[in-house]
Parts: sequence; structure tokens; C-alpha cells
Amino acid sequence: MHLKSLTLRGFKSFASTTTLRLEPGVTCVVGPNGTGKSNVVDALAWVMGEQGAKSLRGGKMEDVIFAGTSGRPPLGRAEVLLTIDNTDGALPIEYSEVTLSRTMFRNGGSEYAINGQPVRLLDVQELLSDSGIGREMHVIVGQGQLDAILHASAEDRRGFIEEAAGVLKHRKRKEKAIRKLDATDGNLTRLGDLLSEIRRQLKPLGRQAEVARRASAVQIEVRDARARLLADDVVRVRETLRRELADEAALTARRDEVESRLETARRRETELEEALRTDAPRLAQAQETWFGLSRLRERLRGTTTLAAERMRHLAEEPAEERVGRAPEELDAEAADVRAEERAINAEVADLERRLDEAITSRQEAEDSHLDQDRRVAGLVRAQADRREGLARLTGQVNSLQSRAAAADDEIGRLAGAREAAAARAERARRSFTSLETRIAGLDAGERGLDAEHEGASALLDDVDDRLAKAQDEAQTAERERVALEARKEALEMGLARKDGAGALLAATDSVSGLLGSVAALLSVRHGYEAALSAALGSAADAMAVYDVDAAVGAIEHLKDSDLGRADLILGGGEVDDVEWPALSHHATYALDVVGAPDAVLPALRRLLFKTAVVDDLPAARALVAALPDVVAVTRDGDVLSTHHAAGGSRSQPSLIEAQAAVDEAVFALREATASAERLRFEVGALQAERQEVQSRVDVALAKLHQSDAAMAAVAEELGQLGSAARAAKSEADRATA
Repeated sequence: MHLKSLTLRGFKSFASTTTLRLEPGVTCVVGPNGTGKSNVVDALAWVMGEQGAKSLRGGKMEDVIFAGTSGRPPLGRAEVLLTIDNTDGALPIEYSEVTLSRTMFRNGGSEYAINGQPVRLLDVQELLSDSGIGREMHVIVGQGQLDAILHASAEDRRGFIEEAAGVLKHRKRKEKAIRKLDATDGNLTRLGDLLSEIRRQLKPLGRQAEVARRASAVQIEVRDARARLLADDVVRVRETLRRELADEAALTARRDEVESRLETARRRETELEEALRTDAPRLAQAQETWFGLSRLRERLRGTTTLAAERMRHLAEEPAEERVGRAPEELDAEAADVRAEERAINAEVADLERRLDEAITSRQEAEDSHLDQDRRVAGLVRAQADRREGLARLTGQVNSLQSRAAAADDEIGRLAGAREAAAARAERARRSFTSLETRIAGLDAGERGLDAEHEGASALLDDVDDRLAKAQDEAQTAERERVALEARKEALEMGLARKDGAGALLAATDSVSGLLGSVAALLSVRHGYEAALSAALGSAADAMAVYDVDAAVGAIEHLKDSDLGRADLILGGGEVDDVEWPALSHHATYALDVVGAPDAVLPALRRLLFKTAVVDDLPAARALVAALPDVVAVTRDGDVLSTHHAAGGSRSQPSLIEAQAAVDEAVFALREATASAERLRFEVGALQAERQEVQSRVDVALAKLHQSDAAMAAVAEELGQLGSAARAAKSEADRATA
């Protein structure tokens, strides 16, 4: 395991991105005072989790961020990346190369990451402590610490030796475990106190809960009882209202009928009075006949009684004592009596027939004049002082009429009650049937509502899943966008020129003839940036001007203001028409992989005169051997010709490469921004869809509750109608009996 690279960006004096490539073995950093050697060591300690600002030679942790200079503004954050070679598996992580990164912002926020994944400071410390490096492991010996080790006491030296042997991480873990145990003991103590307090409160709380449950049950019963009472009252009031309306209609019809019949009775009364005056003699004769018949009936009864008495006496006398008239006389007398009896019986039968005819005639008269009997009775009572017999007859007629009228009234009342009961029973039956049909419909509807609710709930779950996925993708896209924006800012910060070229870019208003930087004017095919930068050399960082006069003006401006030096490429020159030799398909001229304005194309053709781009050094060597007047440049930036060669490892990217990286970052940022906007739109659409589906679920649930309430109300109404139907049937049966 060894440190492979260290990248500093905005850390203390390293404003631009600086990468130190470290190889196995000993690496020495040398330089004059104030060049930032100690800052490299501080960066190592800081990225490994150092939390003390004084250990980093600062007053507060925000001091590690580049504070700015007179010519460069301060930065908003500091970032250090440390790459460790882990091919031997010294770090307990399944990567052969581990990159630790730490970022500090001006607002005090700090972020840690391992191989690009955000982690906690504790995760970094645990990872490094298992390998024997990290904060407080004495792997970094700063200024003055060596003297402290040499003058340390025996106990301090023992501590150093134990830490070098890897004991420190175990001691830290032990201290951490002890702190956790102490905190756990304290938590257990508080938990015991809470348990004891809760146990003391359990019984009162239990009683209160029981009382609350009872109260809730009583309230529910009271509410249900009130609801049932109110429902009964409503049903009773409705039934009473219906009866009153029916009675009112019946009474109205009856009143009209009675008024009509009264008018008819008045007319009939007039006719009867006239007939009564006409039939008065006949009535007197009928009374005399009635009295005669009554006397005859009494006489027959006496004769019958006398005969029965005689027969009884004859039956009680002994046979030996019976003496008297001869049997022939008795037979003759009996024959006479029988003949008389037959005559009397015939007369009685004739009188009874006549009496029955009179009674039948009277009954017919009574039946046809029911409503006028009271008036007739009054007329009869008015004539009672004159005709005593007529008064008795009238009294009997009145009595019979009263009984008949009472019987008719009772029959009418019972018939009306029976009809009303039958009607109520029929209505109750129809209502019962209708409610049963309604219940069947409600059952079917409730099954449909259940299916609708389940479908809406399943759709809501699906929308929630898609919304969560879209939100995660939106967050990821937003993080990528922020990272790309930070990368673009960092790359643009690297493009900020502080030399003469930068001064000319800032003075475009006062210096005429400036076209811009070469890096900004050229468009290079992807993958050829390093080759073109090596082929152009210092011209890759140059400025482009229209002509010689513009170049002279720019140089005088730099001299007058003491702004440093700058390379200039002049436009407007003549195009070289010399033909270049043909290349194999493995090579291409550098001029063919770059695009430039027409004004600088001649200068660019001269700078890249017979410069070809190849894949690697063997290809460059073969090309130069075949075409000695051609300059070969590899894709990695190595230059080879017959009289000059340059190459090696790449340390600092050129402005062309930086501009290409900026363009690439801008393109990626646009795509990330578009993706983030699209995902935000999808999230908004999914949220709107979720609200709609949630409203559907709420509506379905409300319909289910409404259906349950309707089912309960219908069931209660069914019970009431069943009771009403049974009561009506019983009343109808009683009226029929």
C-alpha cells in the first residue's frame, strides 16, 4: 500500500487544481520558503480527518479555503483528493485503488467521500485506523514533533511504541466502547426510573382507560339509542302525517257525501211527511189489528197453559183413582180442542205471516231511511201525546234503528280498519320488497365500490413507487448537475489567465484587433486535444490578432502597463500552397482535426506545417523514418521529428485541453440540466397524478362509507317495515274475526 496521488483544489495556497503523482518509495517535496510545502502535509492530515484548526496552522477550519490575492478572488470551497494504492489489501475495502476526498465550504459545511460515495467522518477514520494510518496515528510528524519524541518520558515513549505497533486504534475502540457502555448504563438507569414511574401510573391509567372505554361505549350506545329514537320519531311522525292526510281526504269526501245525502234526505223527509199524513188512517187500523192479535195470542197462551196444567194433574193422579167422564166424551172434547187448536194455529200462522210481512216491510222502510230515522222518531214523539200506541211503536222502531245504525257504524269502522290495515300491510310489503331490491343493488354496488377502491389503492401504490423512483432519479440528476456545474466553474477558473494574455483578454475595449484566445477560437476533434496542444506548443496558450499592426499595439499595451508577456498569432497572412506528402491511414495531419476562423487559418497552417497526428510513439517513429520532413505528434502529446523531440508524463493540461474540458463540461451540464428539468416535470406530473389518484381513493372510500351507512339505514328501515307489516296483518286479522 502506498500513496498514489494527491489532488488539491482551493486548499490554502493551491487555488488551481494541483495533482501530485506519487510513486512507491520515498518522495521528497523541496522548494523555497512560502511555496506551500507544509500545505501539502496539512492537506494529507486534513483529508484523513483532522478536526483541529490549530494542527493545520489556522485559527478556524474555514481558513483552509483559498482566501484570494490582489489579482485573484477568494474561492468558495476547498477540496482535497487522496488516492491510495490498495493492491495488497491493506485497507479493509474491496477496491485495488481507494480515493478519499474531503470538501469544505465557506458556510462551514463539510463532505467526505470514498470512491465518490458520500460517507461519514467516522467511516473514513475506521477505514484508515485498520491500516495503521490516519488522524492521531503519528504517521505525520510535523515541525517540532520530533524533538518532543526525543525528549519524551519513558511513559510517553511507551505510548509512541504502542501506537506504532497499532495499539492506538484498539485503545480508541475501547474508549469508544466504554463511552457507549457508560451511556448505555445511564440509559438503563433512566429506563429503570421511567419503568418504575410508569408502573406506578399503570393502575390509575388502567382505571382511566377502562372508564374511558366504558364512557366511549356508553356514548356510542347513547348515540345509537338517540339515533334509533329519532328514527322512530321520524317514522311515527311520517306515519301520523300520512294517516292525518288520508283521514282529512276521507273526511272531506265523507262530508261531501253526507251533504249530498242530507240534501237527498231532506227531500225524502218532505215526501215521507206527506206520505205519513196520507198513511195515518192505515197506521191506526194496523195498530188495532196488532192489539187484536196480541189479545188473541195472550188467550192462546192461557189456553195452552191451562191444557198443560190439566195434563200435568192428570199424569200425577194414580190410575186407580181416575174416575169421571167417559173416554168417548174426553175423546170428543179432545177432538174439539184439537180442531179449535188447529183453527187457532191457522189463525196464529196467518197473523204471524201478516206480522212477518209487516216486520219485513218495516225493516225495508228502516233500511231505506237510515239517515232520516232520527227525524221520523222526532215526528213520532211529537205525536206521542195524541197516539199512545204510535208512541210505543215509534220507540221500538227507534230502538231497532239505533241498534242497526250502531251495527252499521261498527261494521263500517271495522271494514275501514281492516282496509286500512290491509293497505298498510300491502304498503309495508311493497316497501319491504323495494328495500330488499335496493339492498341487493347496494350489495352489488358495494362490491363494485370495493373493487374500485382496491383498484384505486393499487394505482396509488404504483404511482407512489413511480414517484419515489422519479424523485430518486431527480435527486441523482440534480447532484450530477451540481457536480458538473462545480466542475465547469473549476475548469473555467483554471482558464482564467493571470499573464499577459489574460490582461489582453481583459482589455478588449482599449486594444483593437484582438480576435480572442487560440483555445477559444479553435474547435478540436475529440481525443486530439493533447496532440494539438503539443503540436502548437506555446502557441496553444497564445492570443490571436488580426494583423501585424494589432500585434504591435497589443505588445505596446503590455509594455506600457507592465502586464507581462504574451504569445500572439497573427491573422491575415498568405496561405502556403506547398503540397504536403500523403500519409498512411494510421496518421492524419493536425490541421485536419482542427477548425478555425479564416483569419487565423494561414498562421495555423504555418504553425502546424507538416505536423501529423499518430496513435503512439512506435507509429511516430515509423512515420518520421518514412517522411523525414514531417513532425509526428502522438495522441498523448509526445512530439518527434528528425531534429527535435519532446514528451513524457502529462502534468498540467494546456488551455486547449482545458477549453475542451470546459466545452465538454458545458455540454454535459446542459444535458444534466435538461435531464433534471425533465425529471422535475415528471415528478410534478406524478405528484399531480398522485393527488388525482388519492382523490379517487378518498372518493371511493367515502362512497364505501356512504354505502355502509345506507345499508345500515335500510336494514333498520327493513326491521321497522317488518314490524309494521306484522302489526298491520294482526290488526287486519282481528278486524276480519
